[in-house]
Amino acid sequence: MLFDNALALDVTGPGDAFATANQFATARDRPYRLVYLSRSGGKIRTAGGLVVQTEPVAAFDLATLDTLIVAGGVAIEQAARDAALLDWIRTASRRARRTCSVCTGAWLLAAAGLLDRKRAATHWSKVDALRAAYPKVRVELDPIYVRDGKIWTSAGVTAGIDLALALIEDDFGAQRSLAVAKELVVFLRRPGGQAQFSNALAAQAQSAAQQEHARLDAVRDWMQDHLARDCSVETLAARAGMAPRSFARHFAARFGTTPAKRVEELRLEAAQRALHDGDAAIKQIAARCGFGDEERMRRAFVRRFGVAPSAYRARFRGEST
Repeated sequence: MLFDNALALDVTGPGDAFATANQFATARDRPYRLVYLSRSGGKIRTAGGLVVQTEPVAAFDLATLDTLIVAGGVAIEQAARDAALLDWIRTASRRARRTCSVCTGAWLLAAAGLLDRKRAATHWSKVDALRAAYPKVRVELDPIYVRDGKIWTSAGVTAGIDLALALIEDDFGAQRSLAVAKELVVFLRRPGGQAQFSNALAAQAQSAAQQEHARLDAVRDWMQDHLARDCSVETLAARAGMAPRSFARHFAARFGTTPAKRVEELRLEAAQRALHDGDAAIKQIAARCGFGDEERMRRAFVRRFGVAPSAYRARFRGEST
């Protein structure tokens, strides 16, 4: 989502990162599909003169939303006073797997109440103003990006690329994210907690924490490839070489969700791909994606998307239901 006079890099930086990630997609991956939204739709002119064609938020089908990213801009404070837009943001965030902001886009998330009692980042020059305007938000000065549960916020301009690389890593693992960084000739791939300055990519060391992250990432990748298998906490913990309680705690700290919720997310994503791309019966899809039975998959779909799998397939294909 963008607004008039946004910095183009806040929009195109993440957009190009996701588009590049699609170049490395495998047959089992669900590629990113980018949709640019604005309050009323139409042409939005960025501060540098780039014109972006957008769709109005009211016309967007929230059942297809996975990740919402709000870009910053000089019009953001005015947008933060738009009650109808804030209602849409809240509804969209409830449906989305992730809600993100770049630069001063954090103002809109804060105005919608999505950052209350959460850690957040914004451009360093706007930290004090955001703290003053929204005292319930735990605004941090230094980080390039911050993840607090399903909410991701980033500093301005090039930090939007860092945010996108982190999202790609969350979806597909560190190697995919690194491949995108190299393809974009990004000299630096910065961790979110780093201050708003750079360290050379080549100097990133394998610390004990990074080794633990690698084990957790490997388990996450195994989950994605074996959704029909036993993905209980006990099984996953054994693969990570951890006790179940310790694994669950470290997994939640790493990915912002519980192992069980992550398994359900992955199964839902796999079911979405099957509904999009093939004509298999819903019962077969439920078994293949690890739901066990059609009713369990239906309940998960209604909980996440507000529609049953059959209605989701029909809506995606433009059929009447």
